[in-house]
Amino acid sequence: MSGSTVRVGLVYPELLGTYGDRGNAVVLVDRLRWRGLDAELVEVAVRTPLPEQVDMLVIGGGEDAAQLAALDELRPQVERLRHAVEREMPILAVCAGFQLLGSTISLAGRRDPVEGLGLYEGHTAPTGSRWVGEALLDVGLEGVGPVSGFENHGASTTLGPGEQPLGRIRRPAGEDRTDGVVHGSLVGTYLHGPVLARNPALADHLLARVVGELGPIDDDLAAHLHRARLDSLG
Repeated sequence: MSGSTVRVGLVYPELLGTYGDRGNAVVLVDRLRWRGLDAELVEVAVRTPLPEQVDMLVIGGGEDAAQLAALDELRPQVERLRHAVEREMPILAVCAGFQLLGSTISLAGRRDPVEGLGLYEGHTAPTGSRWVGEALLDVGLEGVGPVSGFENHGASTTLGPGEQPLGRIRRPAGEDRTDGVVHGSLVGTYLHGPVLARNPALADHLLARVVGELGPIDDDLAAHLHRARLDSLG
């Protein structure tokens, strides 16, 4: 940790904040404060180097143009990101953030794929259709359980043979596909919601990598809402 305060870095919210994924960083900070721990949200503006004194990073979603702009900003800092993964700093990357951390990104209307940052092996390409709506994943992370969220993407990321997806789609029923990636301390997903607001156990999984075992939160409303959402999804 950066001293006694856990610092959560929110990367380029003016570019990668289209779908409310800023809320993921807010959830991480609040779930620490509700346990009596000091936490701070650090916004990393465009044209600002990634700070060295942060304990976690959150990268949100955005449209293609914003994704490419963020990619250009992050490319000179890729070694800092690789070092963060090597020292097991938790990174949550959602939708465009998830895509740009992979190997290549193919965009509609562009002839050649764009090289990603290569933090994990994954290749993103348009599918010709769009997934929009509620999704439910079965995930393998210990203590996390099913993960729900809202999809809105017209591309799919194919992982390399050595990579582990975050989970397999249970709903929509009948669709044989996976979502996201778990690559060491890096967790990527297409799910919005924000995904951590809807899945507090996933938030606590990331936080525990920084602060160790977490105690319970009294009357954890987020956990109650998570169970109610799972019930509604069947």
